[in-house]
Amino acid sequence: MNLEALQHLTRRHFLRQCPTGLGALWLATQGFASAASKVKITHDPSAPLAPITPTFPAKAKRVIHLHMVGAPSQLELFDYKPMLARYDGKTCPDSYLKGQRFAFIQGVPKMLGPRFPFQQHGQSGAWISDRLPHLTRHADKLCFLKTMQTDQFNHGPAELLMHTGNQNLGHPSMGSWISWGLGTENQDLPGFMVLVSGGRLPRVGASLWGSGYLPSVYQGVQCRSSGDPILNTANPPGITRDIRRTALDSLNRLNQQTHADFGDPETITRIAQYEMAYRMQVSVPETLSIKDEPASVHAMYGTSPGRDSFANNCLLARRLAEAGVRYIQLFDWGWDSHGSSASESLNDGFVRKCRDIDQPIAALLTDLQQRGMLEDTLVVWGGEFGRTPMQENRGGSENRFVGRDHNPNAFTYWMAGAGIKPGFTHGETDDMGYHSAVNPVHLRDFHATLLHLFGYHHEKLVFPFQGLDQKLTGVKKARVVTEILA
Repeated sequence: MNLEALQHLTRRHFLRQCPTGLGALWLATQGFASAASKVKITHDPSAPLAPITPTFPAKAKRVIHLHMVGAPSQLELFDYKPMLARYDGKTCPDSYLKGQRFAFIQGVPKMLGPRFPFQQHGQSGAWISDRLPHLTRHADKLCFLKTMQTDQFNHGPAELLMHTGNQNLGHPSMGSWISWGLGTENQDLPGFMVLVSGGRLPRVGASLWGSGYLPSVYQGVQCRSSGDPILNTANPPGITRDIRRTALDSLNRLNQQTHADFGDPETITRIAQYEMAYRMQVSVPETLSIKDEPASVHAMYGTSPGRDSFANNCLLARRLAEAGVRYIQLFDWGWDSHGSSASESLNDGFVRKCRDIDQPIAALLTDLQQRGMLEDTLVVWGGEFGRTPMQENRGGSENRFVGRDHNPNAFTYWMAGAGIKPGFTHGETDDMGYHSAVNPVHLRDFHATLLHLFGYHHEKLVFPFQGLDQKLTGVKKARVVTEILA
């Protein structure tokens, strides 16, 4: 055989062409193993939100996720650091600045001790500051993750990473993944619903509850705590329910003809969505009205029907959970405590925000427990990252008001309810609350744990898109935080 012919006999050529077919056999078995390890989600196109049994027994039926937009300071709420108090006003060590990226800190800032006193609460001895006096009554229900970590230090990408598992636009949110995997218990309501308070949307808006490359029926539906609960569900003037039914029947016939011509199952799903929207005209006003709640319930939550408020949204969240909605997402704007203004200072705006959420969250936990729902409802609280132990010195000089910069290295989340170990703290930060010192928990681990509680393995719940098996946890390694599971 001449030299030119030998050069063409590569190892790949040998594996493909050799008589035993070793290469082809190996590749075939690898493909089979990969396919067998995936969860196959098969929805009836005419009922895309019908309940589906998870792959292993689920501990949670639904989640209420309370996201504090702007990132509350863990050092003023849950991560008690007496050493930081001793260093208050002293020059920040160079080791805390070298190689770090900040949103606004420049030069050498001063250390900033905790602004509020802490005490231990409950049999668990959880450290909670005096800013959340109502929540302290539930200390033994809460499971704290003190060492949450993220890859992003700016709000938009960090919020996307928190809610979709990816810092870029176009990926499905956690609520979409879960409602796609499990459907919903109420066919008259969406499986994923969103409530917003604080006066504005998060920076990246509806992308945080979008369905990305999953079918659009699994995206979150934004509700309002004042005015029409969901826009465009009410009939316009002059249109009765009978007229709406006639128009919808005509539209359905057109869609059925389109499906007969092209065979696209998405067309059948679209018919199902139109039908659900029609049913929502009856179910939404009833479910999303808090006017008929007893006076004792309003007093417990601190609600005022007709107002746009976090308290109203907490009560609505309980009603949605009761109605069978799978994923209920609350966003509360106003937690970006930089110290650049009074409204963004730890001594002013932060105090008001704590007052806004303390009573309603405590009431929500009490209400769920009294109704026997906390055992299968997962309640999650947190922001997109934490805050620094040094004072922000925007422009290189101390701000007029007291605040902290963004810190992706360590922040606190808490969870309560279904499948979670109560009265437990996981992880520990360093003496200044700056870095995760013991048992760090990346957001990918949090996502993996959430899916586990709903009966899915994070590496097996996949959706094919752009040639990849896409996952909520992405391509990097993630683990279920088994230490916090009951």
